[in-house]
Amino acid sequence: MADLDKIRKLCKLMINANPGDHFSTLGLRFVRIEQGKTVAELPYSEGIVGNPETGVIHGGALTALLDSSCGFAAVAALDELSLCPTMDLRVDYMRPAEPHKPVYAMAEAYRVTRQVVFCKGVAYQDDIDKPVALCVANFTRLDPEISAEMAKMIEPFLDGME
Repeated sequence: MADLDKIRKLCKLMINANPGDHFSTLGLRFVRIEQGKTVAELPYSEGIVGNPETGVIHGGALTALLDSSCGFAAVAALDELSLCPTMDLRVDYMRPAEPHKPVYAMAEAYRVTRQVVFCKGVAYQDDIDKPVALCVANFTRLDPEISAEMAKMIEPFLDGME
């Protein structure tokens, strides 16, 4: 099992490393990271509204929330520190998110193979049983040599983080 503290730091590093990228623009934050599971929050902001007349959040922001949540669940399911690029993502939008309220995503890696990590996620507001969107996603695993080399480059950054 990978060191969850390092995975939490990696998540924090990726979210904060590039001001102006989609993580910072959306204001994503991870509420919980466990072995193969994550919970993330997408705060409501006018910048992510898809329909100004209704105040409903754009579907692309929900997709980014689910993709990021599942991606970090995939990373947290591995035995080694690595990244897992998205291979496939399917999102089913169930209903519009209520304006002026945050949206949460709970994601889980439910199967890990040598080459693919399979995940599922749910975006919700007040009640996880009333989803805004559902997703299934597949993430590719990096070649073990590349993954090990990447971990060597990233770990010094993580060791310096709180």
